[in-house]
Amino acid sequence: MKHSLNPVVERDLLDRGFSRRSFGRIAAVLTAGASLPFYNEGALAQLSSRRELLPADAVKIDANENPLGPCQEALEAIYSVSKRGGRYLYEETDLFAQTVAEVEGVPRDHVTPFAGSSDPLHRAVLAFSSPSRGVVVGDPGYEAPFRAAEFMGARVSRVPLTKDYAHDVKAMVTADPTAGLLYICSPNNPTGTLTSRANIEYALAHKPQGAIILLDEAYIHLCDAAPSTDLAAAGKDIIILRTFSKIYGMAGLRAGFAMGRPDLLSKLRHYGAGALPVTAMVAANTSLKVKNLVPERKKIIRSIREDVFSFLDRRKFSFVPSVSNKFMLDTKRPAGEFIQAMAAHKIFVGRQWPIWPTHSRITIGTREEMEKFKTALLKVMA
Repeated sequence: MKHSLNPVVERDLLDRGFSRRSFGRIAAVLTAGASLPFYNEGALAQLSSRRELLPADAVKIDANENPLGPCQEALEAIYSVSKRGGRYLYEETDLFAQTVAEVEGVPRDHVTPFAGSSDPLHRAVLAFSSPSRGVVVGDPGYEAPFRAAEFMGARVSRVPLTKDYAHDVKAMVTADPTAGLLYICSPNNPTGTLTSRANIEYALAHKPQGAIILLDEAYIHLCDAAPSTDLAAAGKDIIILRTFSKIYGMAGLRAGFAMGRPDLLSKLRHYGAGALPVTAMVAANTSLKVKNLVPERKKIIRSIREDVFSFLDRRKFSFVPSVSNKFMLDTKRPAGEFIQAMAAHKIFVGRQWPIWPTHSRITIGTREEMEKFKTALLKVMA
């Protein structure tokens, strides 16, 4: 298979135990986009939905999307910059990165923008794992990192969550003594549950030598927990991922960034660079400056989530309490059957995880959508 890796990257890969035969697959990870089965949120979201066109009145609560969409200020910024869409406008990416640094309180060189957070996630798996250095993940957890690792020939250790649905960091740090990367998503996807700051610090202190913590904070703004930005600013062995796909409502626009020490981020940049979508860059930059955006949206989503949970409690349904925009519902039967039954009522819910075969992931939609979800749920679970 032909590939487009530069000589410096090739040398690094060979030094870390990759064979030249693996170069084609590695190049595919970096260039093939959602055509690969594991590649990004969009590709994984497709696992939850049907191939045919959804009905106009369908309720789509299967992909952790935010139905509120971009804020008005972001939409206006998109419209304005679109008129200059014939230019690369690299400066818009620089402005976005500078705003991130100011908002997060980190040096500018601790921030690297990306089109979403999937690209840096896969670059991190490639940069810090290898045939001799594995990847450790929680289970159930977001599938992208372990699918990428397996695709590239790195071993994967899956560690079940604790009884309170947090990452079992004590088991994770010992699961693979030569691991190169430990992936923690908090709040977790799919459970919407937190791993405490103390446990993240424990993982940093006890991880295998030379490994990094890849902390995915895609959903951090949906809960009351403080982000772990200061760990990156302090120079710890951690890369933090953020995306604008969730609370900012920009899943289709693709904006995000990685935070960490410059030497760690440089390992991600080795695998390519280029112009980022200017519409996403200006929308993200503008959204960061809307002071009330995050707290207002968090309040809206929390109110709808708590209403749904109250309904489920009253009806004696079993579910995992979440602090995010999704939760796992115990379907009391193979989840695939439940998913099909809900689809018959035009309610499209999320996928199952092999370790929990009788649970389906449900996204928090609008209040109207969740009322329709309740109605269909009572019929399907009767």
